Amino acid sequence: MRRAPVHLHFTSKLSLNAAGKHVRDGLSTILRTGDNLWVSCDERTSIERLRRTGPHEYGQHCSYALTTLLDLPSGAEEEIDIEGLAEADHYLWIVGSHSRKRKKPKPEEKDEAAQIARLAEVKQEANRYLLARVPLLLNAQTGDYELHREAPHPTDPTRVLRAAQLHRTSTSNELLDVLAEDPHLNPFLTIPGKDNGFDIEGLAAAPDGRLFIGLRGPVLRGWAIVLEVLLGEDKHGRLRLQPLTGATHKYYKKHFLSLGGMGLRELRQRGADLLLLAGPTMDLDGTIAVYCWPDALRCPQDSLIDDKKLIRLFDVPHGSGPTAGQDKAEGMAVLDDEHVLVVFDTPTDARKPAPHQVIADSYLLPALPAQATAAK
Repeated sequence: MRRAPVHLHFTSKLSLNAAGKHVRDGLSTILRTGDNLWVSCDERTSIERLRRTGPHEYGQHCSYALTTLLDLPSGAEEEIDIEGLAEADHYLWIVGSHSRKRKKPKPEEKDEAAQIARLAEVKQEANRYLLARVPLLLNAQTGDYELHREAPHPTDPTRVLRAAQLHRTSTSNELLDVLAEDPHLNPFLTIPGKDNGFDIEGLAAAPDGRLFIGLRGPVLRGWAIVLEVLLGEDKHGRLRLQPLTGATHKYYKKHFLSLGGMGLRELRQRGADLLLLAGPTMDLDGTIAVYCWPDALRCPQDSLIDDKKLIRLFDVPHGSGPTAGQDKAEGMAVLDDEHVLVVFDTPTDARKPAPHQVIADSYLLPALPAQATAAK
């Protein structure tokens, strides 16, 4: 598959978190709006904006602290584990993983019993239960999109755009509360994400306000899951789930996709279709591929999408052998009608040509088969 390198340039003063990890080493999602790219690192509470500076270059790094735009229960002390960004109707949508995490053992430590005990520790972090929107407006003078806590609507003087987030508690939110009654997902809500537990890693927004949430896990007998929801603001700064037409469970639809055992890493809208970045559900190296799900935005009810209804577009190389655990494709942006841009978690040294740079890959999308285009 034809691909081309795209260089992302970050600013040294904005690139390191409190633990010293560089933003380029944990990219988890990417979104394009105009000449801007929005990226996030899964170990931060900020969103980074880059600007197109050349045919295959993005720089002019700007960072937005979400603590100034949203009310995070743990403030900046705890990562959000941002795994999805989407854009619709002058809002940037943001979702955390909603997953629990299991502690990693440290094999180099001498106390083996203590390291074995670490594997029994499962942690909840309140910031991970974030599903929110932030006003996103184009600054006509600079040509950059900017984030605001509150701003006038650019074309409708009767509307005010406000940052808001899904109703939550310190250990849950409204989405997890309704899924606690779900026969497919309830058993996985307390299982850590890297153990095939509940783990959000993709987000797409439809023009009519619906959100599509891609799950990296669980994968059920080889079937990945996309949740479809609709949110509305019931009071200042707070979103609630709204009844969804055609939904079996009132507040959400479930779409099961046959992806050969892979889970979702990213979702991107293209017309009525969704582009899917799929990969291993657990902490594994394995096949990563991009699919097209035709007419995904037009499913009237819960659905079972077998492999005949999905179009496998291309595979994305990943680390193996001496680079095992590296170059894991985590984010995908639509650059234009013909190209997508893929970014990688834990990039290899070959992707880091300079101290604050990283190389992403632009892919030319293959033409859809005749039967898919005829259905449009």
